[in-house]
Amino acid sequence: MKIASVLENQKIEKRISITPEIAKKYIALGFEISIIEKYGEHLGFKDSDYKELGVEIFTNKAEVLNSADIIVQLGLLSDENLSNLKENQILVGVFNPYVNKNKIENLANKSINVFSLEMLPRITRAQSMDILSSQANLAGYKAVIESFANFEKAIPMMMTAAGTIPAAKVLVVGAGVAGLQAIATAKRMGAIVFATDVRMASKEQVESLGGKFLTVEGSENLETDGGYAKEASEEFKKKQEDLLAETLKKIDIVICTALIPGKKAPLVIKGSMINNMQSGSIIYDLAAIQGGNSEFTEVDKIVIKNGIKIMGETNILNKLPVSASNLYSKNVFNFVSNLYDKENKKININLEDEIIKKTLIK
Repeated sequence: MKIASVLENQKIEKRISITPEIAKKYIALGFEISIIEKYGEHLGFKDSDYKELGVEIFTNKAEVLNSADIIVQLGLLSDENLSNLKENQILVGVFNPYVNKNKIENLANKSINVFSLEMLPRITRAQSMDILSSQANLAGYKAVIESFANFEKAIPMMMTAAGTIPAAKVLVVGAGVAGLQAIATAKRMGAIVFATDVRMASKEQVESLGGKFLTVEGSENLETDGGYAKEASEEFKKKQEDLLAETLKKIDIVICTALIPGKKAPLVIKGSMINNMQSGSIIYDLAAIQGGNSEFTEVDKIVIKNGIKIMGETNILNKLPVSASNLYSKNVFNFVSNLYDKENKKININLEDEIIKKTLIK
């Protein structure tokens, strides 16, 4: 069985899907590995690091893709590269089937099995494959670091002979994996942290990290069976809006992480709320690529409104590509291992396995 990977579009994605450490694990399972030349060079992984393990390195992308049984990537391949795929190959990655529906249908019509890992069920057995959690964890951490770097005051409380500097106040919108990591990171750096989420189950998690959970009066638990947030009612949105408007008047930094799978990001921070925030405050919007949680968010721009910086990026993980690649490649390896019948040395697409059934896009 042959596994292959080629570089992503470097303008938008610096992560890779097979690190040397993971290549070694695949080979130990009995797989052959093929990659394109200079595959990990931008992350400090030399071609020689792969060659020493027995990885085959090609200069031509079409050769890499055409010779593989399984192709592992981050995003969907370009149209040119997709045209090089052949029947019965397996494609594993994060393919956003809601946006790329037509392309994925065309692949299915060619008898290519497409597994999109953001569709993994939230079950214990899938935790080691959960790319959303591993990557969101890093994103939440980095969002805090980036926003603090742009904040022009000290973060922790400082008592000096000249006077006391108060601790910065941080609000985290959305207490999923990214939000919880943002809370933990901000607390470690000395900030006073508040958080809000539509899922009541988040309250205990937020408080265990030292954050204060903002509860909307009479709120209902808006959580799907799969553990994701679902869309709130208009009544809930109005109550949340009133609570946030009042809270934001005393907040220095807002980290936005609220997402609904397959839909536009909910608009949580409205223009009227931003107008009442203190000048010099920061809003870092991790939901920017899906429309943003803040009204004025623009992708890859710092928008300034009334002295408030609103920041959003296409892919914050490009600022942590080595750590993100290490975790992502481990997630993918665990997923492929689950597909692999070690006894018969072949891939077994067992649709009675919930992990396989939920991620296979037909």
